[in-house]
Order: sequence, then C-alpha cells, then structure tokens
Amino acid sequence: MEAVLASFIAVLGTVLGSGVTYVFQRRTTERGEHFARAEKLRQERIDAYCAYAGALLNYRRVLIHRWFVTHENRPDEDTPELREHVYEMRYAAQEAMFRAQMVSDDPALVELAERLMSYVTELHKAEDPAQLDDIRERTRQGVRDFIAAATPHVR
Repeated sequence: MEAVLASFIAVLGTVLGSGVTYVFQRRTTERGEHFARAEKLRQERIDAYCAYAGALLNYRRVLIHRWFVTHENRPDEDTPELREHVYEMRYAAQEAMFRAQMVSDDPALVELAERLMSYVTELHKAEDPAQLDDIRERTRQGVRDFIAAATPHVR
C-alpha cells in the first residue's frame, strides 16, 4: 500500500510540476510576445514620425524654392517639372502623414500632424517676403513641435 501511495504522490507531484511549469512558461512567452509587439510598434512609430518630419521638410523646401521662382519673375525656371516636383513632395508628405497617423494612439498628435501639413501648404500663398518669413518660421517651429510631441510615444 505504501508503494502505491508513494507512486501516486510521485505521479501527482510530476503532474503538478508540469502544470506549474506550463503556466510559468506560458506567462514568460506572453510577456516576450508583448515586449516584441511593443518594440515593433515603437520602431514603426520612430520610422513613421521621422519620415513625416523629413517629408514635410522636403515639401517645405520645394515650396519655398517655387515661391522665389514665381515672385522674383523667373518664368524660365517655373517649369512644369518644378510644379510636378511640388506635387510629388506634397503627395509624399501626405503619405507620410497618413502613416504617422496610423501608428499614433494620440489624437492630439494626429491633429498636430494635419495642422502642420496645412501650415506648410500655406507657404505658396505668401504675398511678400515678410509673410513668407513668418510662415517659414512657423513651419520650422511646427516641425520641432511635432517631433517634441512624438518623442514621448517612442520612449
């Protein structure tokens, strides 16, 4: 009888040990998967936010160039290629904005991204150099503000 009881206790101990091991391994695996997902999202956010800021700067640069071409009476430089380049930069900035918005979980950051796009787009509407300088400074600071607002989401 003692041998049966000892065998039963040994089997019960093995089963309990296996069950406890399974639970701990499952928790460890879940934590690892959660960490991997969080790290992947963090990397995607870094990529998206940096790509958006870079695309905005490129769009901003080409709009400023076109402004000077059109306001300094250089019609030979205001080519269809330049206008097409402006559109390409705008589309690239919009695409980057959409990507940044998709990975963001902060409505204020999403709204800031849209507002910044509209500020940059205003560059071509400037009527004189003073207004252009004002919009340039506002957009330069806007990109800095976007990066500052995005930074806590990637730490």
